[in-house]
Amino acid sequence: MNKKWVYPVLGAMLATTVTACGGKDDTAAPAASTGAGSASPSAAAKQEPVELRIMWWGDQARADRTNQALRKFEEKNPNIKVVGEFAPSSGYFDKLNTMLASGTAPDIFFLGGNVVDYVNKGVLLELDPYVGKELDLNDMDKSMINYGTFKSKLMHISVGANARGVVVNTEMFKKAGMEVPKDGWTWADFAKISNDITQKLGKGFYGSYDMTVDGMDISLKQKGKQLYDMEAGKLGFEQNDVVDWFNYWNKLEKEGGVVPEEVQVANPPSDASKSLITTGKVAMGLIASNQLVAHQKLTQDKLTMVQLPRGEKGTGVVFESSQGMSGYNKTKHPKEVAKLIHFFINDADAAKILGNDRGVPVTSKNRELLKASANEVDAVIYDYTNRVSEAVKKEPFKISYNPPGFTEYDKLANTTMQEIGFGKKDVKKGVEDFYNGTLKIFNNNK
Repeated sequence: MNKKWVYPVLGAMLATTVTACGGKDDTAAPAASTGAGSASPSAAAKQEPVELRIMWWGDQARADRTNQALRKFEEKNPNIKVVGEFAPSSGYFDKLNTMLASGTAPDIFFLGGNVVDYVNKGVLLELDPYVGKELDLNDMDKSMINYGTFKSKLMHISVGANARGVVVNTEMFKKAGMEVPKDGWTWADFAKISNDITQKLGKGFYGSYDMTVDGMDISLKQKGKQLYDMEAGKLGFEQNDVVDWFNYWNKLEKEGGVVPEEVQVANPPSDASKSLITTGKVAMGLIASNQLVAHQKLTQDKLTMVQLPRGEKGTGVVFESSQGMSGYNKTKHPKEVAKLIHFFINDADAAKILGNDRGVPVTSKNRELLKASANEVDAVIYDYTNRVSEAVKKEPFKISYNPPGFTEYDKLANTTMQEIGFGKKDVKKGVEDFYNGTLKIFNNNK
């Protein structure tokens, strides 16, 4: 879910200010602070040397960009050395949890929609004392600030935003003699189009990946429900709310419009390097907008994005925090932690280096900066996210988070999808076990 639908829902983002540019550091923290870029060389030389550790998930390309940004931060803050490390998304949180349990976690680490888990564990650094000093949030979307605020305490800063949608391999539609779907379609349209693609292109080609797990949160929102109700502190759905969703995808797989389960397992849609969309074997899948770049790099076929089919309450899709940064509450250098977070979200040079890899920037100046120089693929992302932004004005949805114990939940949801897909359980039994298992995980992780 990317990675999945693990990403929580946020309000619309609109770029409204003109960016500063070039070599001048116009994004330093307030002058009264010691924020990134604010200290003179002579003042910086007098500061005690500090070493920070930071950890994130992703591939080598993300690591290269991130390390380049960290070197730029060191250049602007000569007394601070930053040691970075990363892990694949599949093993990242296991590694982080082990470090937290042993008290050896890095000073800063990236989190996704499972930030609630770490708030509940009491391991995050409260950032409020540094706002307006080392950390400037004046140009950050208010809904994103709210997303990282728990019980009136700021514990997490989003560094990128995206919107989930259907990625479409336009070449496959062209070969099938079919038009690319447009925003406003329905789930009935989706099923027919998926089956038609499979029938027209023949054996080995499929209309869509199975979105049972990745799209479940969206399907619930389309019914006026949600995966986890943060305000009430409980699950936001009942067992009956997901029966139709599981049935929809099971039926579509049996009809041939969706890839068989064994094909999905061998070629997971969350891994762009293995995705059959990039090899022209699957026409559609569910991704976050920031994943489009990685997918497009792996294929000559032109890819585009459309909003998910509409449900009862609309598309259920809004801007989401793709991931963000939190400080470790045992760090010995909280001010420097705040400086580095400030750099990631405000610095123009950082924005140029990081690009849209973690989603569109969360500050308006940096969104405008990147939009002005967008390539063809990035232009698709900005066009898509702008369409989502307009839709959100008419169909707003509450902020939602992944439920506590999300890693366990995610494993359970995927296991359930596979058990149904491989015929080990029927939908009724699968959903019953899934819901009871979800309740158990949630209750164990409150």
